[in-house]
Amino acid sequence: MSYERARELIDAAHAADPHRAPDGRAAEQVYADRMEQWVTRLVPGAAPLLRLAARCQHLERWSVPRASFPMDRPGYLRWRKSLYTKQAERARELLQQAGVSATEAAEVAGWVSKTGLKTNVGTQALEDAACLVFLENEITAFAEQHAEYPREKFVEIIRKTWRKMSPPAQTMARGLALPPGIAELVAEAIA
Repeated sequence: MSYERARELIDAAHAADPHRAPDGRAAEQVYADRMEQWVTRLVPGAAPLLRLAARCQHLERWSVPRASFPMDRPGYLRWRKSLYTKQAERARELLQQAGVSATEAAEVAGWVSKTGLKTNVGTQALEDAACLVFLENEITAFAEQHAEYPREKFVEIIRKTWRKMSPPAQTMARGLALPPGIAELVAEAIA
């Protein structure tokens, strides 16, 4: 089936990530697995197309290093926007290569590019999953990497993350088992 072939192509692209998780897998593969797991929790019975889109959230992100853009806020925003476009087009390309219809491939590209955030159910599901992956798996390392940030900046980052999520995702986030220091920051951000 074309969905199975699309998954194989997407995962082959992930395998090229030179960054490795502690278990030796490509870091991007680990991220894709986490995204898909959250999407299936957020959208019970998630269609194969949405699950594929979840796997494309950071598709070949490693190929555009953050340092390739100015290291200021405008540079960060341009980097992120360029990634949305690149990842969406690469997802469309791989899905069509696998035999997925142009219409469905375009739908996935729209979700991955963040088109219709807050109004498109697929786009919002991906955003919710990305925020939950960040809170559950990445925020501690992020905090360690940016130890120079004042507490207020961390609280504001969490506040912005929280605002991106739908109410059901916020409910799920409240149930995460976070380290005490991170849990305190989250509590302060959402108070």
